[in-house]
Amino acid sequence: MEKQNKIPLLRFPEFTEEWQLKKFGSLVNRISNPVNIDDEKLYKQIGIRSHGKGLFYKDAVTGKSLGDKRVFWIKEDTFVVNIVFAWEQAVARTTVKEIGMIASHRFPMYLPINTKSNLDYLVHFFLTKKGKFLLELASPGGAGRNKTLGQKEFENLKFHIPSSDEQTKIAAFITALDDKLNQLKQKKSLLVQYKKGVMQKIFSQEIRFKDENGNNYPEWEKKKLGDIGETYNGLTGKTKENFGQGKPYIQYKQIFDDSKIDISRFEYVEIGNNEKQNKVSFGDIFFTVSSETPNEIGTASVLLDKVDELYLNSFCFGYKPYSLEILSPYFARFIFRSELFRSKIIKLAQGSTRYNMSKNQLMKLEIDLPCFTEQTRIANFLSAIDEKIKQCQQQREKTVLYKKGLLQKMFC
Repeated sequence: MEKQNKIPLLRFPEFTEEWQLKKFGSLVNRISNPVNIDDEKLYKQIGIRSHGKGLFYKDAVTGKSLGDKRVFWIKEDTFVVNIVFAWEQAVARTTVKEIGMIASHRFPMYLPINTKSNLDYLVHFFLTKKGKFLLELASPGGAGRNKTLGQKEFENLKFHIPSSDEQTKIAAFITALDDKLNQLKQKKSLLVQYKKGVMQKIFSQEIRFKDENGNNYPEWEKKKLGDIGETYNGLTGKTKENFGQGKPYIQYKQIFDDSKIDISRFEYVEIGNNEKQNKVSFGDIFFTVSSETPNEIGTASVLLDKVDELYLNSFCFGYKPYSLEILSPYFARFIFRSELFRSKIIKLAQGSTRYNMSKNQLMKLEIDLPCFTEQTRIANFLSAIDEKIKQCQQQREKTVLYKKGLLQKMFC
């Protein structure tokens, strides 16, 4: 076991030496530059998010409002930790962006000794499972604010560490993965923004599609929802003992989370042979009828898969179009999530602490519908964007898992 602790499971081939057991305090120098507070001056303080999510900045405050609080100037390129939430891996590194900002005594800063330690390596190490264990070890006490990091205990923590050159290479490799994750996150964000913008233009008819011959499609027609479909209720007469087995049903969260029902997430409910319950079918649209805020009322999702026998939870209702050629289900998933339609449905929210929506009022709403062929073109276009967003998210999730595995294998 001792031999294994000195060599990680995965390392770069040019490094062969055993890792050395060192105290954290021997790898860094504690630094502190107290602030002489000016009551009239504005100061911006830093904070550190838990779980390695980095620094954040608090609103600027006057020196007078700081009172007797002990604060220190931020120095760039230091290892910094929040002693209150160190056990939750509230660690980070400072950069030139934080020069001129301050931190309280709860955020001690450590300057790595160049010949012994690499700053990025130290941050990555304390975000590993082993690093979390050590942070907890140096944070005795109960949960929350009672689990304060003991700074002497922290500096006396021992762990195996490679040469400075190997640290630098490990850190650079993991930082490159972090850059990739940030790029994927930004790419997804840009795609989501693009989709939002283009949907607004499509459903306001600022953008129109043309047919295969380059000709305009017919003008869109106003349709009252109550004229092109009918509503039905979800499950009735069920108690908690009826759930957990039986027939599949659509959960509230399946509707709220996505414009398309994810059929891998069904739950189950007992349905008697002669029991009268409404079944759902392909192309049905589901609306949530209750929410904590008006902005979430009437969230819609569409069933785009064929399921033999399927039911709906009691906190939502279904809407069944009379014809899927008048209202294409593939088009419906987008129009009912568009800002134009959402602005109408939010006005139906009633309540103060909990908001509800009337089905009858919903059926009075009008929507502008293009012909079926143009509906199909619009749905295909927006679905293609969704697919790119999905691929981006999946790639990011795989990279996160890949990084997690590497962190466990590249550190002792």
